[in-house]
Amino acid sequence: INAGKETITALPGASCFSSSESFSMIRGSHIDLTILGGLQCSQSGDLANWIVPGRLLKGMGGAMDLVGAPGARVVVTMDHTAKDGTPKILDQCSLPLTGHNVVDRIITDMCVFDVDLEGLTGLTLIEIAPGISVDDVKNATACDFKV
Repeated sequence: INAGKETITALPGASCFSSSESFSMIRGSHIDLTILGGLQCSQSGDLANWIVPGRLLKGMGGAMDLVGAPGARVVVTMDHTAKDGTPKILDQCSLPLTGHNVVDRIITDMCVFDVDLEGLTGLTLIEIAPGISVDDVKNATACDFKV
């Protein structure tokens, strides 16, 4: 069973370990890169990815441990906008936070942003998808960013 509570098939070369071992690896700073999905990200690197209020919750999972791991680089992958077209990259997240000031990079279907966690200068657009313009990204993003 994977982290999304789905059954999986182990292919040749796969390895398995218990939940307690995985959290020991995370909390022991043995993981240096975390790639996970997001519901919302803020321009200051906040991440909301664990609950939408009013919806069924399968479990908290380990995202809070992953983004809080000392020295870990956090990359978030997500759609740039919600199904209704509203931006998911915001000045401030409106959903409950998984972590504050933890995201290093945001990769969406439209572009890639780097987040300045040290100087707190916000987002820098570093790449756009083919067929997407900077204006398209600006129109789909609810915060300022540098190009």
